[in-house]
Amino acid sequence: MNRRIYLDNAATTRISDEVLETMMPYLREEYGNPSSIYDLGADNKRALLTARKQIAGVLACQPQNIYFTSGGTESDNWALIGIAESRADQGRHIITSRIEHHAVLNTCKYLEKRGYEITRLDVDEQGFVQPERLRRALRSDTILVSVMTANNEIGTIQPIRQIGSLLKNHPAVFHTDAVQAFGHMPLLPGQWGVDLLSASSHKFHGPKGCGFLYVGEGVKLPPFLHGGKQERDMRAGTENVPGIVGMGKAAELAAVQMKNRWQRQTSLRDYMIHRIETEIPYCRLNGPRQNRLANNVNMSFSYVEGETIVIMLDMEGICTSSASACSAGQSESSHVLREIGLPEELAKGALRFTLNEETTREDIDYTVEKLKEAVEKSRKLNPRYASFLKLNEKR
Repeated sequence: MNRRIYLDNAATTRISDEVLETMMPYLREEYGNPSSIYDLGADNKRALLTARKQIAGVLACQPQNIYFTSGGTESDNWALIGIAESRADQGRHIITSRIEHHAVLNTCKYLEKRGYEITRLDVDEQGFVQPERLRRALRSDTILVSVMTANNEIGTIQPIRQIGSLLKNHPAVFHTDAVQAFGHMPLLPGQWGVDLLSASSHKFHGPKGCGFLYVGEGVKLPPFLHGGKQERDMRAGTENVPGIVGMGKAAELAAVQMKNRWQRQTSLRDYMIHRIETEIPYCRLNGPRQNRLANNVNMSFSYVEGETIVIMLDMEGICTSSASACSAGQSESSHVLREIGLPEELAKGALRFTLNEETTREDIDYTVEKLKEAVEKSRKLNPRYASFLKLNEKR
């Protein structure tokens, strides 16, 4: 199979040619340590500043608000654990949602074992956190609220601005995991009341193993890694210069292309959803039709196993997923789909397709045709589906 259609961009994206070209000198000639005082090191230090400015430009903030990390997971851990530990004397209550990424959910479990109280907000059937529900959960000892910007599985874009406004007169720190959103949609943490924001380079065509944490003005966050004085004494360890340079370039490119890419992907996304809904019976869209990431299509199909369909599509050169990449291979269904009220059968019959700027209408047409074949073949092997059809015929 020579043809490959990559529709799993929520898991990771291909590093762009321009990003790789920008990185190459720092993998070979410009290999100095940024902490060194001679020219080879100073050149690398300037490259880090350039990347910091590029990322800050996307968020309309100052370069000093950006701290480099190894990715979204580290950024989430730093934000949650850092605030929890530094504000323990003010309270031990933390609010999050039930459909966060495991980098947040499992960090909350870690904190819970250490005496913090976690309130996990329910979401509605489309995956939205209701600001009013959050308001009722706030207490005088609430020190942190963490709600993701956009869900990695069903694409739901949360009301971050409303939540930020709601917290304006409350001392709790507001963190958002923007791993799926950064580079894909406008983000203005300083204007939206967001104190901490996490992002990961490989979700917007940068290299893996690199990310950042935005820390708003006046937010005091303790160091997460201890050692040298890198990142203004906040994160020890020699910087991943090639990765950071690539991330900065990827952020810059994403900002330039954002509007056109959003419009194009929204059109393709809606076209794909329409074709699936009209041509494959007994399916449903997971997540909202509006306020949804432009590249996200998550569908459940009755009487099939999502992982089986993923394998069948892979044999046709199509890359997709049945759950988030961080939980793939687990026997249980997606926690996100369970929390929006899907029965187990529909949750296990879910597929996620996530597009990129290279996805074409022809790619969507080919994928839908192969998806139709795979679902039909899989259902024919399911005796429950045959019984279901017979029962419907009698009606």
